[in-house]
Amino acid sequence: MKKKKAIVLVSGGLDSCVTAAIASRNYETYFLHTNYKQVTAKREKKAFLDIANYYNVKKKMIVDINYLQQIGGSSLTDKDIKIYSETKDSIPNTYVPFRNANLLAIAVAWAEVVGARAIFIGAMEEDSTGYPDCREEFFEKYNKMIELGTKPQTHIEVKTPIIHNAKSEVVKIGKKLKAPFRLTWSCYQNSRKACGMCESCKLRINAFKKAGLKDEIPYKIDIDWNN
Repeated sequence: MKKKKAIVLVSGGLDSCVTAAIASRNYETYFLHTNYKQVTAKREKKAFLDIANYYNVKKKMIVDINYLQQIGGSSLTDKDIKIYSETKDSIPNTYVPFRNANLLAIAVAWAEVVGARAIFIGAMEEDSTGYPDCREEFFEKYNKMIELGTKPQTHIEVKTPIIHNAKSEVVKIGKKLKAPFRLTWSCYQNSRKACGMCESCKLRINAFKKAGLKDEIPYKIDIDWNN
């Protein structure tokens, strides 16, 4: 029986890679990547293409949405804002204002054209504490909007398979599904080796340690994977 189609949002990071592994089990996957002039755009694009090649994805799209950098307001797009510096509220300054809504809008448009029934996104409530567009409620409401804003015969659902998992659990799921961790990139620096010191690297390293596994990507610092 022919598989249904699904759009998978793939940033090139660990979470989106595992989400892609989950989606690939039951769907014909179409990979979508966005470049919004984030600091690590070049490195993330490489990771995206490597992961797409690993899964032998025939249909992939890279979209430039540079207006998110023009809008600003995030340390991931504005070099004058120090990553994880203090903010006036509880939301980290790595939050890109309404990013997921923008990404999903592109995915929905593509899904409606190609006849995809699902959109997969690797959002996690635990990993994105304070990010309003990573909450389960946000995606539930977005699905309502899709229903109202597409053709009557269109049926598309945003799926968030790892939204309630801890990052160490995501690592375990990825290991079981043989997700290519070695091809992913999580670091906030655009370099050959991950820095191991930024908040994203720390979250990743800690997740692998909790999962009892050694990360497959190279780091600039020495890491004791047994402690």
